[in-house]
Amino acid sequence: MAPRKRLSLPVLLLPLLSLLLPQADNRSFIVDRINDRFLLDGAPFRYVSGSLHYFRVPRVLWADRLFKMRMSGLNTVQFYVPWNYHEPEPGVYNFNGSRDLFAFLKEASLANLLVILRPGPYICAEWDMGGLPAWLLQKPEINLRTSDPDFLAAVDSWFKVLLPKLYPWLYHNGGNIISIQVENEYGSYRACDVNYMKHLAGLFRALLGDRILLFTTDGPEGLRCGSLQGLYTTVDFGPADNMTKIFALLRNYEPHGPLVNSEYYTGWLDYWGQNHSTRSVLAVTRGLENMLKLGASVNMYMFHGGTNFGYWNGADEKGRFLPITTSYDYDAPISEAGDLTPKLFALRNVISEFQEIPLGPLPPPSPKMMLGPLTLHLDGDLLAFLDFLCPQGPIHSILPLSFEAVKQDHGFMLYRTFLPYPIPEPTQFWVPNNGVHDRAYVMVDGVFHGVLERNMKHQLFLTGKGGAKLDILLENMGRLSFGSNSSDFKGLLEPPVLGQMVLTQWLMFPLNVDKLVKWWFPLHLMKSTRPQTPSGPTFYSTTFPIFGEGGDTFLFLPGWTKGQVWINGFNLGRYWTKRGPQQTLYVPRPLLFSRGGLNKITLLELESVPLQPQIQFVDRPILNSTSHKTFVYSLSVETPSAPEPMELSGH
Repeated sequence: MAPRKRLSLPVLLLPLLSLLLPQADNRSFIVDRINDRFLLDGAPFRYVSGSLHYFRVPRVLWADRLFKMRMSGLNTVQFYVPWNYHEPEPGVYNFNGSRDLFAFLKEASLANLLVILRPGPYICAEWDMGGLPAWLLQKPEINLRTSDPDFLAAVDSWFKVLLPKLYPWLYHNGGNIISIQVENEYGSYRACDVNYMKHLAGLFRALLGDRILLFTTDGPEGLRCGSLQGLYTTVDFGPADNMTKIFALLRNYEPHGPLVNSEYYTGWLDYWGQNHSTRSVLAVTRGLENMLKLGASVNMYMFHGGTNFGYWNGADEKGRFLPITTSYDYDAPISEAGDLTPKLFALRNVISEFQEIPLGPLPPPSPKMMLGPLTLHLDGDLLAFLDFLCPQGPIHSILPLSFEAVKQDHGFMLYRTFLPYPIPEPTQFWVPNNGVHDRAYVMVDGVFHGVLERNMKHQLFLTGKGGAKLDILLENMGRLSFGSNSSDFKGLLEPPVLGQMVLTQWLMFPLNVDKLVKWWFPLHLMKSTRPQTPSGPTFYSTTFPIFGEGGDTFLFLPGWTKGQVWINGFNLGRYWTKRGPQQTLYVPRPLLFSRGGLNKITLLELESVPLQPQIQFVDRPILNSTSHKTFVYSLSVETPSAPEPMELSGH
């Protein structure tokens, strides 16, 4: 008989370790309705959470931001999943790179943070179309966020891809997702379609099982239509709201269980043309302390806001169209650049009174860099690059078509027609029924004449020879993410009128500006044809080295008007220096080549440039310009309306 092998110490310890380590079968997150609390693995639990959106932060910075949240005393992170970020075309899915939300879940786990997931399908989040894909509008009659069969078919198809991928990450399966929200603030939507909410709840249960906690979130005024039996009801409100009154109202819908504020506002969003929003440290900390004294679970929205890179910002409609700025700093405890603010330290002190916080020093601010001024060089006007911007050629139509009709989700489209006869005298040019969505840059034979804008009554007069080329560059400023939330089609939604004549016979060029900037930009082809005097939408660029390690920085564009900017081919977002309040764009250090590497910056200036076309990189943000008056959108130039105070509850 062969001698018996002696068991090594690690083998002997395996049964003991299996008892000590939490097993998937023993893991649970449930509502204790008798004692008005949550139970995590059978023990009383209260989450103190913060919102962070992976889609607003470069992937290489996820770990940094999550670590800072955990060191602030949070035990949970809450985030949305934007459908349009992951399904750019029907049936085409992208979970790679910055869209790898499962890598983000792993980073949250490494930071020892539990997860509250909000997959929509609608998310608001001040994100383009509230996270819904623009391709839904290729069916113009679709009723969003209802039991419309076309909408439900698209939702079902998406969730049958997404939710099974999330199933292994549920807490009781060994992951870190403790709860999942169904829809988002549905009570604030006009439809109030209970069959739609029931359909979503049934779909989530079918794909995720019965053990995961499903919940809803609404402002106080939305609880009636937003709550649904079988889903745990939570509420959202800010420090200026009446906590006692709102939680008492919540008890009408959820009589037993823990009180939950799913969006406690640490700051607020910014609109172009209005002042930068802030919330005082004292008000935010006092409100948090009062909720924690009640035993409530709280998620702070936002804890780190991030940036609306590219074209991803949303818009509101509160009597007028209100596009949201590129910066989503939100006056949050962690700044847009990832630095810890006095608000964070004050909140950390409050949290430490109610639960243990991690030991160890908090990280210092990231290194910042200053550079410039740098002079940009004129590359050429946009029209000169038309063959590269739209290599497939134009689409012909008697009447202008919308972005959605030609499958152009974001950015820009050029509309072209020709004057049918001479216009020797200045003649009014306009688009009826507020049909410009959202800004139109008008040129005749390549000469810029001015701008038409959604909800604005501009006076624009044109002259031109018979057969002159009339070009209208249309900019999509971001689809509605809240407000009326009707289908927000983009482009020329009505045929323009010149004098008394309706203009027809249009050519439409869907433009891929990002591809031109990143891959095709043929500067050597344009050197001999560069205009001496720029007019209207024009490209500028320069290159610059960074010696040493570099750092985070902020792009400052004094004297420039409005446009889009790319750094090393990355779409940094929109600038609108003339309107404000945002004057600088955050440039994360990982976007730049340091140690002598050559960087390239490209601007598409849409209106007018300063006499000295210079930019500079500064070491601190300018988010609240003091050089402008608050801009008010108005359909009447004679009687502009007064600015409206922003409400805190809801969005």
